[in-house]
Amino acid sequence: MFGLTTLGAVHTAIGLVALVCGYGSLLRDGAIDPRRRMGQVYLWTTVLTCLTGFGIFQRGGFNEAHALGVLTLLVLGAALLPLRARWWPYVQTVLWTLTLFFHMVPGLTETFTRLPLGAPLFTGPDDPRLQATVGAVFGVFAVVMLAQVLRQRRRAKPSHLPHRSTA
Repeated sequence: MFGLTTLGAVHTAIGLVALVCGYGSLLRDGAIDPRRRMGQVYLWTTVLTCLTGFGIFQRGGFNEAHALGVLTLLVLGAALLPLRARWWPYVQTVLWTLTLFFHMVPGLTETFTRLPLGAPLFTGPDDPRLQATVGAVFGVFAVVMLAQVLRQRRRAKPSHLPHRSTA
């Protein structure tokens, strides 16, 4: 199917579940929250996507896609750290959303270097049009991450300030 190995097909299926849960969490909750069911499914399917990706060597040995898998696992690990700093929830939100962007890089590459069948949109990972597309997608994610942080800050502020008496 589309030139995928059995491992590639399993990897793709797990990755699609992660994407559905990641985007579902963003749309439903405004963020990926690993304390909620959809966030937990996102976390574990993202881990499995990375792990299964390590066994795929369609483009030779260890490559940028494998490095992105390692980076994704590191960012997930960082996002799970239980730091108590006041700014940490904002960083965690950005880290979770960043992992969703990381899914998009190989997703766009592998999808559009294969489809449409017989006339793929991009010639390969180094195609300047693909790189521009990934850059544009990152721009959208940067806006989403900024909106998430602003929304969190707005929610963290008290709805009304205590009234000071002048007496």
